[in-house]
Amino acid sequence: MSDKDATPADRLCETYLGGVVDLMRAIHEQEKGPMEAAASRMAEQIASDRLIHIFGPGGHSNLASQELFFRAGGLMHINAILDEGTLLSNGALRSMAIERTPGYGKVVIENQGLGEGDLLILANAYGINSALIDAALTARERGVFVIGVSSRTHADQTAPDHPARHPSRQNLHDIVDISIDTKVPVGDAIIEVPGVSENTSAVSTFANAFALNCLVIRTIAHLGETGEDPPIWRSGNAPGGDEANGRFLEKFRGRVRSL
Repeated sequence: MSDKDATPADRLCETYLGGVVDLMRAIHEQEKGPMEAAASRMAEQIASDRLIHIFGPGGHSNLASQELFFRAGGLMHINAILDEGTLLSNGALRSMAIERTPGYGKVVIENQGLGEGDLLILANAYGINSALIDAALTARERGVFVIGVSSRTHADQTAPDHPARHPSRQNLHDIVDISIDTKVPVGDAIIEVPGVSENTSAVSTFANAFALNCLVIRTIAHLGETGEDPPIWRSGNAPGGDEANGRFLEKFRGRVRSL
């Protein structure tokens, strides 16, 4: 389609594509340091046959946990904490209320039994809600190494008295061991449609998925450099997928709760 044939909607979709690509490029270029540090710790966990836990408390932030779990090309050492409380499948308004409930994240981490020597990734688009902050604080108190994946801009520019915030008003990026900034803008949706009052087209799911998959790539690269060949899921719909995965299932059955 030539530019002269493009409709207004075509041009808006092109703008959205550019915005998503620019965001992912910014993450790639500006977050190499923390990503490398995080991947090094993740590789150490896997080399020691320890799980990497990931929790994405918040409606669509749960997708970040699912992105790394039981996924073609994904690490088998990933344990996704798929807590029912904030899943949208149990009701969107309920999910939002739970993620804003002080103390909830503490219960989730304690229920997982995480402690000294464990590694937890906390992924959340905005980095401020009560369930998220309580999860981070509880994990740190229990000796867990915590990697945060969230937007510093969104957290810093959200009012201290916003109803989503933890009572302490803390931001995720200030309380974790390593913070990876996904650079999601305030409001998340980036496309302005002429004549329409609200923006459309969120970018946080792209940002989270890209950052987390880059972490996986870097982790596997670290392991490969040391001669480690980590167990990686193959799509069950690909030729030989079930057989390839079946070689490792007993190694993780019972250790990974949602398997």
